[in-house]
Amino acid sequence: MGIKSFMGKRAAPEKPAETPITVRDYMTENLVTFRETDNIMDVMEKLIKHGISGGCVVNEKQELLGIISEGDCMKQISDSRYYNMPMSDLNVGKRMNCRVETIDGNMNVLEAAKKFIELKFRRFPIVENGRLIGQLSQRDVLRAALKLKGQTWTH
Repeated sequence: MGIKSFMGKRAAPEKPAETPITVRDYMTENLVTFRETDNIMDVMEKLIKHGISGGCVVNEKQELLGIISEGDCMKQISDSRYYNMPMSDLNVGKRMNCRVETIDGNMNVLEAAKKFIELKFRRFPIVENGRLIGQLSQRDVLRAALKLKGQTWTH
């Protein structure tokens, strides 16, 4: 007579819950934005106050016009010092980057990570129906990776 198992019927292994993996699931929606007419000094104050390295420039309809970054502000500081020009009358429209690469909110967040590496950007705006709806930063991708914990890389 053989040994019988007293463990009873074993339950099927639990299927892991679906983990959100789209850009929309991890993007920041409450953004600090700027206008073309904003003073460059005010932009620098906002960047420091909010602890961010840049932000989207939008019009009154929330349509994306460009991006202004710490680097853009530093270029302005350098130019102003070199030419001995005051910065008080300079606005965002003169320093923002108008060639902006956006990504789709339905894109896989790990594909977005690949774009960060390839294009060496720090942030990607997400535009839907012509309006800015959010932004994905490198930190958002890191947050997603920690939540996924490497178990769902193939989604």
